[in-house]
Amino acid sequence: MASKGFEPVDPVGIDDLLSDDEKAVRASVRKLCDEIAPDVPRWFEDGRLDDPRGLAKRFGELGLLGMHLEGYGCAGMSSVDYGLACTELEALDSGVRSMVSVQGSLAMYAIWRFGSEEQKQEWLPRMATGDAIGCFGLTEPDHGSDPAGMTTRARRDGDDWVLDGRKMWITNGSVAEVAVVWAQTDDGIRGFVVPTDTDGFSAPEIRHKMSLRASVTSELVLDGVRLPGSAVLPDVTGLRGPLSCLNEARFGIVWGAMGAARSSFETALRYAGERTQFGKPIAAYQLTQQKLADMAVELAKGQLLALHLGRRKDAGTLRPEQVSLGKLNNVREALEICRTARTILGANGISLEYPVLRHANNLESVLTYEGTVEMHTLVLGQALTGEAAFR
Repeated sequence: MASKGFEPVDPVGIDDLLSDDEKAVRASVRKLCDEIAPDVPRWFEDGRLDDPRGLAKRFGELGLLGMHLEGYGCAGMSSVDYGLACTELEALDSGVRSMVSVQGSLAMYAIWRFGSEEQKQEWLPRMATGDAIGCFGLTEPDHGSDPAGMTTRARRDGDDWVLDGRKMWITNGSVAEVAVVWAQTDDGIRGFVVPTDTDGFSAPEIRHKMSLRASVTSELVLDGVRLPGSAVLPDVTGLRGPLSCLNEARFGIVWGAMGAARSSFETALRYAGERTQFGKPIAAYQLTQQKLADMAVELAKGQLLALHLGRRKDAGTLRPEQVSLGKLNNVREALEICRTARTILGANGISLEYPVLRHANNLESVLTYEGTVEMHTLVLGQALTGEAAFR
């Protein structure tokens, strides 16, 4: 078979490793993102989404919500398909990708994996279509990397549960119909399916963000929220529940970060060919070519790592430590690609007319959510040495 020409945006030929069906999934998500793209800079500048519920329904119509889950109206697609979708969504904006991944990999996954049949039937079909939005309440104002120290409490009162506490930095919180909330109980940490119209529940939106501005971020306030006994997730106790959900979301980040990096690299490559200084395009100068080459190398490495981990996940052989490695590397390198792309654009790089600084700002959040650099470093350190150094 004749070799294809060199592709600047795919220098090592990763597309040859994808099936036609996988490429079709990517193309369909990219098409939807292209339709949404003109609105994103304004959403970022305004610090709000115009119509988050309408956006969720558009994603639901394409089958993106919980797309890697089986049954209950979910698409049942592969992990690689989901990863490719995350790449396209984050090439649009990290905040938009966060809406989808929190819905599918955190809220829906928790119910799908640990919920009762009644809970699954009640929520998953509506969440898959975007008719119900979900959020995931784990992080607290004083407990981020150490969720075992959470102070949100659920106590028994007859046949009911009563929840009190606060959760912080919760994507989708103010627009959600259902929240999966993790709380301390006498039997350990348990998860609860909380309809957001329950008395005592509120979700004030967090304003004045400098990152993930095209996203709804909220605090969850639980003041004497009374739930029936059936609200608890029956099939898990302890941190295994929330941490397994986080691992699902981290997998999507491994892919998504490469979308932000690709968007910034493509922008810088195109700009370097068009911007003329001293009588020729800046792409003709050695220092610019070094930047472009370095970005291309790291982008290709990150994309190959994401695909490899996706194949392992589909084969059932992916380990949590490998997801930590992918998240640590790909977000860190994506952020560096975006920052380098900004330097190629010069002053234009700080303008919302171009996506690169928006991506860089967003990745500052992605770098620390779903596990900070320090936490993933220590996960890898423990796997490498057998010694836990978290305390």
